[in-house]
Amino acid sequence: MRILFCFSVIFLTSWSQAKPPNVLLIMADDMGYSDLGCYGGEIETPHLDSLAQKGLRFTQFYNTARCWPTRAALLSGYYAQQVRRDSLPGVKRGNRPAWAHLLPAKLKPSGYRSYHSGKWHIDGLPLAAGFDRSYYINNHGFFRLKFHYLDDKKQPATPISPKFYATDAIADHAVSILKEHNEEHADKPFFHYLAFTAPHFPLHALPKDIERYRKRYQQGWDKIRTARWQKQKKFGLAQGKLSPVEREVGPHHHFPDAYEILGPGEVRYPVPWKTLTEEQQAFQADKMAVHAAMVDSMDRAIGRVFDQLRRMKVFDNTLVLFLSDNGASAEVMVRGDGHDPKAPLGSAYTYLCLGAGWSTACNTPFRMHKTWVHEGGTCTPLLVHWPNGIKSRGELRHTPGHVIDVVPTILELAGVEVQAQNKNVPPAPGKSLVAAFAKDITIERDYLWWFHDGNRAIRTGDWKLVATKDQPWELFNLGEDRSETRNLAGRMPGKVKELENLWLTKQAGFIKQATR
Repeated sequence: MRILFCFSVIFLTSWSQAKPPNVLLIMADDMGYSDLGCYGGEIETPHLDSLAQKGLRFTQFYNTARCWPTRAALLSGYYAQQVRRDSLPGVKRGNRPAWAHLLPAKLKPSGYRSYHSGKWHIDGLPLAAGFDRSYYINNHGFFRLKFHYLDDKKQPATPISPKFYATDAIADHAVSILKEHNEEHADKPFFHYLAFTAPHFPLHALPKDIERYRKRYQQGWDKIRTARWQKQKKFGLAQGKLSPVEREVGPHHHFPDAYEILGPGEVRYPVPWKTLTEEQQAFQADKMAVHAAMVDSMDRAIGRVFDQLRRMKVFDNTLVLFLSDNGASAEVMVRGDGHDPKAPLGSAYTYLCLGAGWSTACNTPFRMHKTWVHEGGTCTPLLVHWPNGIKSRGELRHTPGHVIDVVPTILELAGVEVQAQNKNVPPAPGKSLVAAFAKDITIERDYLWWFHDGNRAIRTGDWKLVATKDQPWELFNLGEDRSETRNLAGRMPGKVKELENLWLTKQAGFIKQATR
C-alpha cells in the first residue's frame, strides 16, 4: 500500500495544480472484447485505436455482464444490487435509494456541467439525476426512434428513413452540446456521458458500410477467432491458452419462434463453420458484416466528437474513457418492427442478432457471452486517454478493475473531496484507478463480485470462483489461466468453500442493505 501511495503522489503532483480535466465517458452496447482493432479485431476503428496508441489499454477491466446493471454501477459507483438496479434473491429490481446519487450530482459542487447523449437504461430521467442537458434514446431500431427524450421531455416518434441513423444522431447531439458549452460555459469543466446503442441488436447499418465488410466474414467465425487470438498475442494482450469453443452453449434464453421467422440461415449454436450449409454461411457472414459496420460507424461518429473537442482546443485536457456494457451477445430473437426475410439484411425491416457463433469470436479469447459472468460476459476493453495528465503512450495496464471504479477515479481527478460517510449510506466499493495511470501497478482490493440472472462469481487476487445458473462452482487461477480453461474446483475444495463463503457473505449484506 505504501508503494501505491507513492505512485499516486508522484502522479498527483503532475496535474494537481492544473485545470481539472473535462471528462468524456463513452460506452458501447454489446461490443465484444476483441472487436476493436487495438484489442485484436479486424474491424476498422482508427479513432479508438488512436486512444490506445497515445494512451492506455486495460486488459482486465470488468462490467456486470448486462446493460442496466452496468450503467447503474458506472454512474453510481456501487454494485447494481446495492442500489436495487439488479435482482437479488427475495429482492426485486427497483429504483435507486435516495442516497445513491449519480456522478453528475457529485461533480456539480466542483463547477462541472454534465451532459448525456444516447442510451440511458437507468431509473428516472437524466436531468432529474443531475445532468444539465440530455438526449435520451431507447433503441428499437437504428433507422427510427419510437421513444426518445430531449432534456427529459418526450419527443414524437420519427418515421423510418434511410437518412436517419441512431449512431449519427447520438453523435450529432454530443457535438451540438459541446458547441453550446464552448459558447456559453467555456470557463467550466464538463462531464459528457456518450452512450451509443451500437452494436446492440437489431443489427442495422447503412448499406455502404455493410458492403465494405460483406466479403470479410465469408471465411467464418472459426478463422476470425484464430486471427484475433494471434493478433492479441502479438499485442501482449493474450495470456495462457485460447479457450475451446463451447459448441453446445447457445443463447441464454431460447425463443424457438425466432428461428421460424428468420429462416434456415439462422443457427442456434457455434458449430464448426464448415458444417454449415451454404445458405447458413451466407446468412451468418452477412450478419457479422452488419455488426462490423455498426462498430465502424460508431468509431467514425466518435471521431466527429473528437474533432469538436480539438476545435474547442480542449482535447488534450479531456480525460476520455471508452468501454462496453457487457460482452458480445449470443441472443437470437425478433422484436420491434419485426423481420421481413425479403428485405436486405441490416435494413430497417429486418431484425437480426449476432448469435453464439459470432459472439464467441467477438469475445476472443474468453468463454461465454453477455449475461454470463465468465470472462466473455464481463470483460470489456477500457481505453484511457488524457495527454495533459497521462504521460505514458501505448502502454498496457494489467490491474483488475470494474465499472464501480469509474466514479472514484473521476472524482479524484476533478478534485472532489469525499465527504465523511453517513451511517445510512454504505461505503462505496470502487477504487480510484488514478495511480495506475502513471505506472502498471495493481490496485489493491478485497474482492470483485458478480450476480446476474442466477449467474454468479467472485474474484480475489487472481482467484475467480464462477458458476452458471443452477450449476456447480468452477475455480480458476486467472494469473495462469485468464481464459478459464482449467477448472481447479475438484482439486481445491477448500479454496472453493472459502470463496463461496465470501460470495454468500457479500450477497447477504447486499440483501440486508436493499431491504432496510
